[in-house]
Amino acid sequence: MHPTVDPSIWDSGFVRVICCCLHTHVNATQNYHHKNHETYYWTRNNPLQALQYHQIGRSIWNTKKASMATLADSLKAASIPVATTKPRWSATATMKANVFIDTREVRVMTVPRPLITDPEDAILRVCASTICGSDLHLYHGEVPEVKNGDILGHEFLGIVDEVGPAVQHIRKGMRVVCSFVIACGRCPYCLRKEFSACPHANDSTTELKAYGHRTAGFFGYSHMTGGYPGGQSEYVRVPFADTNLLQLPDDISDEKALLLSDITPTAFYANEVAGVSSGDTVAVWGAGPVGILAAQWAFVRGAKRVAIIDGVTYRLRLAKQHMPNIHTINFKEVDVLDELNTVFPDGPGPDCGLECVGFEGVKSFTHKTERALGMEVDSPEVLNEMFKAVRPFGRLGIVGVYVDHANHVHVGAFMEKGLSIGSGQCPVQRYWKEMLRRVQNGEFDPTVVYTHKGFIDDFPRLYEMSDKKQDGLVKVFVNVAPGLTDRIRFEGLKVEE
Repeated sequence: MHPTVDPSIWDSGFVRVICCCLHTHVNATQNYHHKNHETYYWTRNNPLQALQYHQIGRSIWNTKKASMATLADSLKAASIPVATTKPRWSATATMKANVFIDTREVRVMTVPRPLITDPEDAILRVCASTICGSDLHLYHGEVPEVKNGDILGHEFLGIVDEVGPAVQHIRKGMRVVCSFVIACGRCPYCLRKEFSACPHANDSTTELKAYGHRTAGFFGYSHMTGGYPGGQSEYVRVPFADTNLLQLPDDISDEKALLLSDITPTAFYANEVAGVSSGDTVAVWGAGPVGILAAQWAFVRGAKRVAIIDGVTYRLRLAKQHMPNIHTINFKEVDVLDELNTVFPDGPGPDCGLECVGFEGVKSFTHKTERALGMEVDSPEVLNEMFKAVRPFGRLGIVGVYVDHANHVHVGAFMEKGLSIGSGQCPVQRYWKEMLRRVQNGEFDPTVVYTHKGFIDDFPRLYEMSDKKQDGLVKVFVNVAPGLTDRIRFEGLKVEE
């Protein structure tokens, strides 16, 4: 039974034109000929689809930029199915994979290999992977709908092993990096380059209820983001391969290319949504891998002065080692607001604040207690500090992960100071080519965050080290397939025995 829809829509000539365009476009390759009255009856029998086509078509029409071909392509996009989130598995071939078992427990296990499941899939033989700070949210049990047996990992690159029959541009044997964001490439969001909002790779009803919309699927993360098996494994299935894989040139190393999957784009996006430009002053909260790269992007974009804030000495030391002009602030040793007012006297305070910490950034007894009692999921402490620190009419970029509600958010400071805010998961595909160019020509070097190397069997120990901040670990390069490529180099990296 369809929900009630205003019946006057069926009398709209515009709807019939749109639906006629749809049928003409879709059926032209099948040599079918539909008359207008057939299309009219189709709209009556498919009210929800017709309404969706009407809304999309009206939006395009209002831009006054659409040709009939563009309109037809957009209408076709409205009928894209959601990617199959659970892949088919081989009955005979196996692989190693890092699997979530329980809170603070992961295990490398032998599991079946994934198979082509949808026509636009590719199967990737993974060469390199890593651990992201947001993987630790799963490890801590802080993110809902993570299940025993889930394969982790959303940062990986490799060699294409197989492609589905509908894949057009990606070919077997290509060396590629995969976006952590899974997008279809053809829906209205993707056509606007808002790839991280694509609803065609995530069928989660939980996210829909929690946020009001579904957003893009992620690899190796919560079932709120699709529950796709991740890339801390020897093989991985990639839906919508033409959109979510980037072919790599021979002159870029695996170490550099790997970080184009997530943290290089995420750090770039923090600067982008905060509008960092030449002459700006910038403060970065968090000196983890994303924060260090966000600071580097700020310098690349022409920032006049950059400060970075953290409570872990070796992270601040690494930032200073690779960016001698950066000002480091240890929040355990000084008052952050006083220090920022001294470093940026013209505000006082920075023009831009970049949040690269996320919801587990807890310092006060109040928020520690509320989280322990289940009264709060996300801590707003870093956000509140930013609201106070950034100068009036300053700009904020929030890319640290937040998943639920937070108590005691200082909305008053945000509003009264006239702050602007940008946030979200990076639409990776939108910026891939620009970032690749800057990495290739040496303007930006993501490898400065690597401190360790490892192999696939090391994942459980590396998760523990990352969690406990042991041995100065900031970012690890995990060689998943030794000997598969000669581009993997470890010069300058610490070897863990």
